[in-house]
Amino acid sequence: TVSSLCVMACSRTCSQILGLSLGTTALFAAAANTVLLFPNWDVTYLLRGLIGRHAMLGSGLWGGGLMVLTALLSSGLAFLGALICFITSGVALKDGPFCMFDVSSFNQTQAWKHGYPFKDLQGRNYLYDHSLWNSVCLEPSKAVIWHVCFFSALLCISLLQILLVVIHFINSFLGLFCSLCEK
Repeated sequence: TVSSLCVMACSRTCSQILGLSLGTTALFAAAANTVLLFPNWDVTYLLRGLIGRHAMLGSGLWGGGLMVLTALLSSGLAFLGALICFITSGVALKDGPFCMFDVSSFNQTQAWKHGYPFKDLQGRNYLYDHSLWNSVCLEPSKAVIWHVCFFSALLCISLLQILLVVIHFINSFLGLFCSLCEK
């Protein structure tokens, strides 16, 4: 009938748009995660092992990127990849950037180390207290803005991917159901 043909045509069109959207967001997620490995476009931080664990996990590369591209074959894998990327990005935003910071107390000499200085702030959230952004992380410069921008991008991209995968799953189910009803 005409109505089932319209549903199936809509289903095919929707699948094509969703597939293209998922592929595009996977490439953006992989690119964003790759950029996180080179703070301020400087390779020396990666070579010296001074990249935070959230960026090194590469969830944007393999979770939001490779797994989502593979998702075009399997919606469940795509959902899992996008969800892992979403969770890792959220935790990374909560913990803050990996950077060199001053750990000296009032009577000690100046001491610097690499770590997560914002992870255990009592009663303060670095995301809302912009005065901390340029005062806590000594190296790399602008570590906070770099971290916040690209992990926020990964968070948004992976959320969009989750939504697209759910729509894709529903669309596939409807396409299957409509084709079964037609026979």
